[in-house]
Formats: sequence, C-alpha cells, structure tokens
Amino acid sequence: MRSRVFGRQKGHTEIYRGSEYTVDFLPKIKIEVVVGDQQMDNAVAAIIKSAKTGKIGDGKVFVSKVRRGRQDTKEEKGEAAV
Repeated sequence: MRSRVFGRQKGHTEIYRGSEYTVDFLPKIKIEVVVGDQQMDNAVAAIIKSAKTGKIGDGKVFVSKVRRGRQDTKEEKGEAAV
C-alpha cells in the first residue's frame, strides 16, 4: 500500500506572482509491504534502491513481525496467505 503524506523539513523559497514564500512541506510516500521471512532482506533492499533520492528526508525503513495473516477468499492462513 502506498500513501502520500508530507513531512516538515528544510524547505526552499519560491517566487509566485512576484512574492517570495517558503515551502516547508516536502512530499513523502509511505510504502507498506508484507512478505515472508525469506523475502524480507530482498524486499528491504529493493525499497531502499528504488525509493532513495539522496536528498534530505529520504526516510527510514522499519521491519516488524506480522503475528497473524489470513487470505479470506482462499481461507489461507499464516505465511501461505502472503
């Protein structure tokens, strides 16, 4: 799942219709992925490789354990549901 949010970082100044103003909010993207244990390292590496811009506010990658999962249409549970 991806969602677009805004973070408050060092912005920049712009001129619009002759007036200078500071842009404080930079666009951010939140990426949430659920993968099996064996795919975790590859998934983290792929996210970092594709999302990294090299600019301030590139963000963080968090890894947490999903305790339970279920795929309702096939009634699969656990890692099979992924």
